[in-house]
Amino acid sequence: MARVLVAMSGGVDSSVAAYLLREQGHECVGVTMLLHGGPDDPGAYANACCSLDDVEDAREVAGRLGIPHHAFDFTEEFERDVVDEFARAYELGLTPNPCVACNRRLKFGALLLRARELGCDYIATGHYARVAHPAPSAVTAGGAAGGAGRHLLLRGRDAEKDQSYFLCMLTQRQLARTLLPLGELTKGQTRAIAERAGLPTAHKRESQDVCFVPDGDYLAFLERRRGAPFPAGNVVTRDGRVVGRHRGAAGYTIGQRKGLGVALGEPVYVCAKDMATNTVTVGPLSSIMATGLVARGWNWVCEPPEAPVRALVRTHYRHREAPATIAPQGDGSVRVEFDEPQRAVTPGQYAVAYAGDAVLGGGRIERALS
Repeated sequence: MARVLVAMSGGVDSSVAAYLLREQGHECVGVTMLLHGGPDDPGAYANACCSLDDVEDAREVAGRLGIPHHAFDFTEEFERDVVDEFARAYELGLTPNPCVACNRRLKFGALLLRARELGCDYIATGHYARVAHPAPSAVTAGGAAGGAGRHLLLRGRDAEKDQSYFLCMLTQRQLARTLLPLGELTKGQTRAIAERAGLPTAHKRESQDVCFVPDGDYLAFLERRRGAPFPAGNVVTRDGRVVGRHRGAAGYTIGQRKGLGVALGEPVYVCAKDMATNTVTVGPLSSIMATGLVARGWNWVCEPPEAPVRALVRTHYRHREAPATIAPQGDGSVRVEFDEPQRAVTPGQYAVAYAGDAVLGGGRIERALS
């Protein structure tokens, strides 16, 4: 058995993760990352997760389980590595995914360093995904399981809750020290376990969307943050004809159809944004179909291939995977060519490649190919 740092957000998933590991005989240490200030802190985000209330919920669960609990202040790191990056990406006209950055830099980055300080062999979270360690797969003191081969990141068994997409940037070093106890469960099974165990978070509502923008109004959040509204500008067709006005190009995303305020007699979609000219371009469905993409900063979770490989590629979390060929480029990027054109490939989001249940790798989309 091992000593495991369990990242406890104060929700039902991480609570059950801690419970299951304790039941398996591991020595668990609960840790909650404080990412937002209290109600009197002007930098706090109303109703955001990982707040002081969530710390108290996690502490209560840890007390019920009889395990120690610590709360570490990561507000500075969260602001710098996640929120600032999110805001900068929108200012550049991208549509970022902050959950990927948070997992890479905080949950499996800064928190993994704390695990070592606490003498923990592993870190565990409540993600719905799986890690397959090289044989022998049993947990051993001192860290990674032994044997040859690589640690595999696999989809969660529950297709509706699978969160392997958000873990695509984890390295072999990080996966070697990672346990994901919920990977074989459905959300319903998780709540049932929490109920049977008498955990106070059993019926707690789960957070939706980006945790620090709980109302989903990204444009309002960004404007509050920058202290000024984004300038209004023109909505144009692909031939440059002005057909409407927008209230801030940063608030629109590729493929968006609703809320454009444009009536052209046929459905139109956002197909481009130009932050320099402050214009949003709209076009028919064909204008948002991409034959492929280029992704930068690609992280190969599995063994990096020496030649193009076949895979199923997801271009955002809710996207249905599409068959494609992935060709590694000399600069660390990859070129993805789909078998069939795909809709709304959006710069700033992540392309994640799968071979069966295994995540081959992922990277941030730089541009779509037409």
